[in-house]
Amino acid sequence: MEKWLKDSMLTHRDQIIEKWLDEISSYKGKEYIGHISNELIENVNIEFVNIIISSVEDENFTEDFEQFTKKLIGLGWPLAYFTDCLQDFRRVLINFYLAEKKQMDNDALSTLMKSVDGWFEPIIHNLVSGYSGNWERSVSLQRIALKELSTPLIPIMDNITVMPLIGTIDTERAKLIMENILEGVIKHNSEVVLIDITGVPVVDTMVAHHIVQVSEAIRLVGATSILVGIRPEIALTITNLGIDLTKFLTKSSLKSGFIEALSITNQKITKLNPQDDNIEKMINSLHVE
Repeated sequence: MEKWLKDSMLTHRDQIIEKWLDEISSYKGKEYIGHISNELIENVNIEFVNIIISSVEDENFTEDFEQFTKKLIGLGWPLAYFTDCLQDFRRVLINFYLAEKKQMDNDALSTLMKSVDGWFEPIIHNLVSGYSGNWERSVSLQRIALKELSTPLIPIMDNITVMPLIGTIDTERAKLIMENILEGVIKHNSEVVLIDITGVPVVDTMVAHHIVQVSEAIRLVGATSILVGIRPEIALTITNLGIDLTKFLTKSSLKSGFIEALSITNQKITKLNPQDDNIEKMINSLHVE
């Protein structure tokens, strides 16, 4: 930035900020920040304009912008608001210079525009980069969390684990299922893994192929897989597709699969009071002396 422009802006800092705040005051009623309180808007505006102006002399303004955008994303501020505010600041600044100089020839005006644009370009770049970078990190973390939650391996008894599958299984998710199962079998010392496909809406050739691969991988690490939750329509589809699942244990429900898993691991569940089959009856029998 030209030295006289920098000196002028720093000298008339308060006047420029006042004109800019007046210019953007109409944004308070706009839909993209309608949910944000006026007090918070005013505080953020002041912080924003101070970072803009301090960037003239502060070499660390990039770091300040990064922290600023991180906070804004957390508060739910839209990027459009700040790009609009930047354009308004640029216009206010140019108009202020023009009024201060009163008369400017074409060369001086060209110098002014280039100087202001040269100053604003890295500011806009840092603002957009900060926003996009933080959004990408947030989305990436959310995607990882969702993937982990979508393919959990849950230990339910000694040496018995279950993986409930819900939703569509694509190649990427099948890879994650495979990784989680193999890691979980070793971690939980699983002898039997119940793969529950009750929540899988469609089982086509690709999905069946992935399930066969997972079952085979479980066998190779020394455990037994039981495929449960095979609804009649899925059984019909598998049959029509000619998919051979005879090498793997299959059960229609998680309950029957769990019973089979108990048998394989030489475990059983014994009722403490065999006569009280009905839980509601047990609860109703309780009374306070």
